[in-house]
Amino acid sequence: MTCMAGLLLLACSHQPAEKPFALQSGDLLFQDLDCGEMCTAIETVTHGWHGAKLSHVGIVVIDSTGHIKVLEAISRGVSLTPLDSFLNRSSDTTHNPKVIVGRLKIPNAVRFEKEAVKRAMTYLGKPYDTVYNISNQAYYCSELVYFAYQDSLGNSLFTLSPMTYNDPATITIFPVWKSYFDGMHVPVPEGQPGINPGGISRSDKIEIIHVYGNPTGMEINSNN
Repeated sequence: MTCMAGLLLLACSHQPAEKPFALQSGDLLFQDLDCGEMCTAIETVTHGWHGAKLSHVGIVVIDSTGHIKVLEAISRGVSLTPLDSFLNRSSDTTHNPKVIVGRLKIPNAVRFEKEAVKRAMTYLGKPYDTVYNISNQAYYCSELVYFAYQDSLGNSLFTLSPMTYNDPATITIFPVWKSYFDGMHVPVPEGQPGINPGGISRSDKIEIIHVYGNPTGMEINSNN
């Protein structure tokens, strides 16, 4: 089914009953993406909104005809994906998408989001950042968001922090990451600056306004 901007989506059980909801261009879709050991490693060392295990994020883009797509950095590069395809990648035990929606809560948010989407679209077709280097000309999912959501002075709304690829249980590099970087003949970028979906979801610059389904680990009544 084609998603249209005017389509009202009913909130899940975590929202007031029958409360209508519609996506806006510039909303952020945070996803608990089931991609095996690599996603598990990401989710183990990052923390999302209310404990949600989040391994992916995309940007809502609504075109002039009202069609909703998601701009995201995935293995094939920065791409536009139909909303339904994005939502259907993973589901919880009740068969709802493991996706939550963030929206800016800053002054002039609508104008800022409009500019962010315009900027984000200039990255369409750019390659995926396989080495997670914030300074190259390739992009991973949250890196795309970091560069798109900047003010007129080039300052991002979101903050970089040292990345870790270590298993907290062993304080050694996750085997999946060691194999991954060894295969590309580059060192593991432990401690290098980066950004992740979980951290963005907890930013004080956005609020979570809708829950499609329950990402692993999410506790609505927690104090996170």
